[in-house]
Amino acid sequence: VWQAEMSVKEWEEWHTGQGMRKWQKCLDCGQRFHGVVELALGWACWKTYLGRPVTNGNRREAMGVLGSSLEPFRPEEALPVLEANLALIRRGWPDDEDGILNTQASLSICYSNLGRLDEALVLKREIYAKMV
Repeated sequence: VWQAEMSVKEWEEWHTGQGMRKWQKCLDCGQRFHGVVELALGWACWKTYLGRPVTNGNRREAMGVLGSSLEPFRPEEALPVLEANLALIRRGWPDDEDGILNTQASLSICYSNLGRLDEALVLKREIYAKMV
């Protein structure tokens, strides 16, 4: 019964057209959130889906939203989130090349912001090689 309720909630959320976008963009004007609002909504998104199983797609997306919202302001806190998200995607969704590439791109930006330029360059080259 609990799983059926979760499935209904997920279906309703994704089929209203909101999905994860409600945590990243204003539904009225379409502008991306930024600054402290982006950071607060990143944490709220993560807290909303944290209780779901590790294999749940919404939980995975919420981790990505949190990592992306932390990256510009607190890259040292974003780094473990982005690394964990990349590991999760590779383990649970190995065929999701877009998800892997997007997370690698966020991770490379985070490495750059932390001054870890060699690691950022390695990831950027890996991304480039997959895109060519």
